[in-house]
Amino acid sequence: MTLMKKTLFLIATLFVSLTAGAQTVTDYSVSTDPTFFTANQQVKVTFDLKGFDTPNQWGDVYLWIWLSDPNVGNPSDQGTWSNTADAYKMTDDGNNKYSFTFTPSALWPNIDPTTIKKIGVIAKAKDGSDTGSGERKTTPDYMLNVTAEGVLDIQNSVTSPYIGTAGESLPVSIVTSESADITLSLDNTVLKTVTGTTLDDNVTLPQSGDHWLITKAQAGTKISYDSVFVTIKQDLTGTMPAGYRKGINYVDDTTVGLVLWAPYKNNVYVLGEFDNWQPKAAYQMHKDGDYYWITLNVEKGKEYLYQYLVDDSIKIADPYTEKVSDPWNDQYISSTTYPNLIAYPTGKTTGITSSFQTAQTPYNWQVTNFTPPAADSLVIYELLVRDFDASHSFQGVIDHLDYLQDLNVNVVELMPVNEFEGNSSWGYNPDFYFAPDKYYGPKNDLKKLVDECHKRGMAVVIDLVLNHSYGQSPFVQLYFKDGKPTAQNPWYNQQSNFENPDAQWGYDFNHESPATQQLVDSINSFWMSQYKVDGFRFDFTKGFSNNFKPLATDPWGSKYDADRIRILERMADRIWKRKSDALVIFEHLADNSEETVLADYNKGILLWGNMSGAAQNAAKGNVTNNNADFSGASYTDRSWNKSRLVGYMESHDEQRVAYVAETSGLANDNYNIKDVPTALKRIELNAALFFTIPGPKMFYMFDELGNDKDINVPSRTGEKEPLWSYVDDPNRTDVFQTYAKLFYLKRNYDIFSTTDFTYSLNGVTKWIKLNKNNQHVVVEGNFGLTAADLSVDFPVTGKWYEYFTGDSINLTSNSYMAHLAPGEYRLYSTENFTKDHIVTDVPTVSANDNPLQVWPNPVQNSLNLSADEDMNRVTVYSITGRVLLDKSFPGYGKTSIAIQSDGWPQGTYIVKVITTSGNVETRKVMKY
Repeated sequence: MTLMKKTLFLIATLFVSLTAGAQTVTDYSVSTDPTFFTANQQVKVTFDLKGFDTPNQWGDVYLWIWLSDPNVGNPSDQGTWSNTADAYKMTDDGNNKYSFTFTPSALWPNIDPTTIKKIGVIAKAKDGSDTGSGERKTTPDYMLNVTAEGVLDIQNSVTSPYIGTAGESLPVSIVTSESADITLSLDNTVLKTVTGTTLDDNVTLPQSGDHWLITKAQAGTKISYDSVFVTIKQDLTGTMPAGYRKGINYVDDTTVGLVLWAPYKNNVYVLGEFDNWQPKAAYQMHKDGDYYWITLNVEKGKEYLYQYLVDDSIKIADPYTEKVSDPWNDQYISSTTYPNLIAYPTGKTTGITSSFQTAQTPYNWQVTNFTPPAADSLVIYELLVRDFDASHSFQGVIDHLDYLQDLNVNVVELMPVNEFEGNSSWGYNPDFYFAPDKYYGPKNDLKKLVDECHKRGMAVVIDLVLNHSYGQSPFVQLYFKDGKPTAQNPWYNQQSNFENPDAQWGYDFNHESPATQQLVDSINSFWMSQYKVDGFRFDFTKGFSNNFKPLATDPWGSKYDADRIRILERMADRIWKRKSDALVIFEHLADNSEETVLADYNKGILLWGNMSGAAQNAAKGNVTNNNADFSGASYTDRSWNKSRLVGYMESHDEQRVAYVAETSGLANDNYNIKDVPTALKRIELNAALFFTIPGPKMFYMFDELGNDKDINVPSRTGEKEPLWSYVDDPNRTDVFQTYAKLFYLKRNYDIFSTTDFTYSLNGVTKWIKLNKNNQHVVVEGNFGLTAADLSVDFPVTGKWYEYFTGDSINLTSNSYMAHLAPGEYRLYSTENFTKDHIVTDVPTVSANDNPLQVWPNPVQNSLNLSADEDMNRVTVYSITGRVLLDKSFPGYGKTSIAIQSDGWPQGTYIVKVITTSGNVETRKVMKY
């Protein structure tokens, strides 16, 4: 075990573990007084934060302290990471030095002091959470060694491993905890022997190879050793093998090539199990221009973890890895979500590691040539894997795909699924772009999710965050100093081009850089080829520019930016070159002059259209003064030539519309929107007059069940409970049915994508008229608090069918006056759409005293039915309206029936029985 000298200056950055060598990043030092201390001895720890602007960025400085034993952890009175207790506030000693005095056994009074061997310490702000710029208000982890009572301890100024040069003179300083005979050796050669508590020497290093610098201290019968691994770096160059590319190259089942592109760097070692995580001479990578490469002989099918050590001091995972091993977060991933997850090599290295494995079993795709739906008919379901199912897993989403199929969505849009910092997150803090986040499950589960969506006619779009990265990204870490990327960083700007701090996240990509453009193209290509995703939703594309955005005049970068347009069109062209029918969606939200150019470009870039304000006002009844105008959800309102506006009333970012209706809804004596059933009817009303506007539409998960949970509880981005219990509420399944019926029309009838339409969507009453090929549709609704008469000129006379009720009207003139109750909506059409439904209204469950008996309940494989009279017909519905069984029994019927249920997905079902006398009985059944 190598122990640190009394004052060890660490050259560190927030996620990079360092060895001795080049000082390229933010530095600080930690010292203790006394140098050696026991668990029962008072010690003063001092942080010299010379590389941190603590007074301005942190305020007061606090100590975060823990034991290396995970079963003990932090002192009980320390508080939380975001609110450290005041008792742990450090003393400001001046000159950016801060100290804290403690006795280890007093902090942990309930454990045996002899078990206290290593203590972790961090200097931090009271709230150590991210600043918003990607920097954390903390130092890296630092471990203090606790000397056991009566043990001879050694500290060495040289940290292991040490990467030296041929013939270098290396100063070595040894300190012991008591007077001893101290011997310093290089391999088997004794260099110096002294008696006392210190030994100082200058060691001449060999010309090449791997070596050990060994210290032996003996005081009477007590003997201790310290060892430092030393390797001699070489000027190692060589031509990279043909076909090698950045990242992992699988040559065959026993051969792997690793490649790191690292301009301006001088040497790279690969670390892993194969070299015991030491930078051994045999694992120094060959240099070929700006590329570093190595070919490894490995065991077939074995998973290896590895890292790169760059310029002696920067330890990173492979930025192109498809899987990471995380020392902080993997321990919280359950074996159910990710079976047989490889263990992190604790005690052998620090920081995130990458992974490779030859001879992996490839995923067997069932759908190999899926064609995504046309852009103007998209029904997009935005989904956060973490909160969609209690398992927070790709498999959990798969288990609910029949539900989404019943809802008639044709695009599943997954919020970020590539690796992001931590486990529980929205995912907009990315660090690895080619690796699915393990908190959601193995990569083949994600491939299966895409495959299963394709089987059901649903495209898959993934959310990519290419505006910025966070500090754990190796692309950031490779060129980083003083809290920001260096000028040499090929991918990042040193400073965000946004002056507005609220528009700054992590570290800002330089999208003018050819290196960034190549990276962006490789990321997009990877997900389309390896995971068969059908397109992307790109986060905050207003950030894809280097032009300065002043706080006073353009805080969110919305003004026209020709350079940004050029950059974004270039990216879209590269995507379409690889996949001509890919869906390219931008969260842009810029001035219409710029969005018009993008929407009309090439195949047409799809652009988010935020109508949440209008939707919230419409739902709560605040419909005066242009507060609830839906017109902005139509591309024609923006004078676009193509239907590329993805209108939405609610995305992950906005307060839930049903919550607004239930908490802020207006009322009169007879109509109160705050009543939950009324509020949910308002959600249906919104849907009828919003989703029928031609063009692609999107909504956030559980909106179809009237999600009325406050987005800010427990916090805006905090975990939310999945709302599957809502499917047991008939008022909420009514919302589901309304959505499903509207989406069925949108997906199956061209008239709902027509370019011939008019509308009046501002005011108490609203209407839309659609026309195509002698077909006509009129949608109307009353958003007021009282009944209203709405006169609309219908395009033709004759018979019109009302879609939701099945009623019809026969017009002898074009003018028709509808009397609408508050919150009422209607959809009239010249074609009777009703007969084509693939879903049906779920019957109401009968009272519990009816003569129909159903058991077992919950059911697994077989369901038994028994009635007092013969059953003539049995129908089983999913809660969303899908018919799983519809069987008739001619003649006298049966009084007892067994139904096989083993093929039903888990969920809630309704069993409906019609007896020979015409009685209708229903029961609710749970399947597990």
